[in-house]
Amino acid sequence: MADYSTAFVQTWNLMEEGIMKLTNILEVGKPELQFTCADRIILYSAIYDLYAGKSYQAEQKLYDKYVESFGDYITSTVLPSLRLKHGEFMLQELVRRWSIHKTLVRVLSRLFQILDRFYVPRKSLPTLNEVGFSCFQKLVYQELSGEIRDAVISVEGFPSEIHREIHKEREGERIDRSLLKNVVDIFIIGMGKMDYYENDFEAALLNDTASYYSRKASNWTSEDSCQDYLLKAVECLKQEKERVFHYLHSSSETKLLAIVRHELLSSVYATQLLEQEHSRFHAFLRDDQVLFCRVQEL
Repeated sequence: MADYSTAFVQTWNLMEEGIMKLTNILEVGKPELQFTCADRIILYSAIYDLYAGKSYQAEQKLYDKYVESFGDYITSTVLPSLRLKHGEFMLQELVRRWSIHKTLVRVLSRLFQILDRFYVPRKSLPTLNEVGFSCFQKLVYQELSGEIRDAVISVEGFPSEIHREIHKEREGERIDRSLLKNVVDIFIIGMGKMDYYENDFEAALLNDTASYYSRKASNWTSEDSCQDYLLKAVECLKQEKERVFHYLHSSSETKLLAIVRHELLSSVYATQLLEQEHSRFHAFLRDDQVLFCRVQEL
């Protein structure tokens, strides 16, 4: 037993050195630090030898240490770096951290792959990939999902000087669409279920969209002619379709456009506009399907 315990400690000390070297490379990209093929072979062989020699004693401890290594790294490094940043800067750091985490999971799961081959299926446990991504979900996503969402979506009740990314784009500012695409992918791909996207992100997006276009309809009906109002409505629908194409999930398109049509074409503001100005656009406005066809042609 003493020999086994000593062997395990020695093996894990070697693994900790290897994991630290890998994370340093991923963190700062030091050119003098390269996680070479030789490094991988040494670490893989150390785990294999320990497992093969005392498999029933080593496997559970190795699995637990694998999980623990992600938790330690996220708690000591990832979360502190994210907590220091806000808004767009936090989103940029989140995307960087997610990219690092994916690499870390890929490399470490290969070093520990003997567990996936024998121990995991025998015990019906989550695979090494699954447990690696689960650590990110439990420690990073659950703490910061609300702040991530709020950095992307303009939340009702925030002071007017606080501008969120989609709100800024709707107001005509240029934003980093590829950044938002990567953030949305974390809700979908990173968490592994559409439920996270729909419940934690899309629901707030749709609510904010309704509030935004309700305010716009109220302002435009008092400022614009019926023709100008319609042209703005057409342009808004076109822009929302582009948003879906560039960074939202395709399943959001129908819901998003339905809200925009409702707020701009079927709301009390649109009715008031028609009552004030009986124009040749009357029938066009009443039939939102015609308007949708117009959008398709733009």
